[in-house]
Amino acid sequence: MPKVEHAPHKDGDIFVDYENKVFEDVKADPGEKALVTFHTVAFEGSIGFVNLLQATRLIRKGFETSVLLYGPGVTLGVQRGFPRLGDEAFPGHMNCNRQIAKIIEEGGKVYACRFALQALYGHGEPSLIPGITPINPQDVLDLLLLHRRDNAFILDTWTL
Repeated sequence: MPKVEHAPHKDGDIFVDYENKVFEDVKADPGEKALVTFHTVAFEGSIGFVNLLQATRLIRKGFETSVLLYGPGVTLGVQRGFPRLGDEAFPGHMNCNRQIAKIIEEGGKVYACRFALQALYGHGEPSLIPGITPINPQDVLDLLLLHRRDNAFILDTWTL
């Protein structure tokens, strides 16, 4: 086996260039909107949390930002915790709940489809994180169409 010729890596070492930003830092023009939708199973991958981080970033770039939770995505908007609501069972367990609360706190709007919430996942509206607006299933398409009509940036993600 060949001999390793370099010192072992240690905490704090840098493997990539975080300083070199390739593209301009785009900011919203006054009145620009963004919609982030997801149809994803909570905690089955990273896309739910990544989309919440993207929504937060869009707010901070000045976009009037809405988040649509539909299909299995509504499960991201359910209050959780263990053994009590709000308790973090393991590090990172409450990341999505905290990020949704941050989006609402920073002026974003979060919507959850009532059909998916009740018919598919057996939750009522009181199960939602405070500040999430439950909507009629027919509002899902209309919310998308309203944002399209307003020339909004739409980040639409589906996972199975």
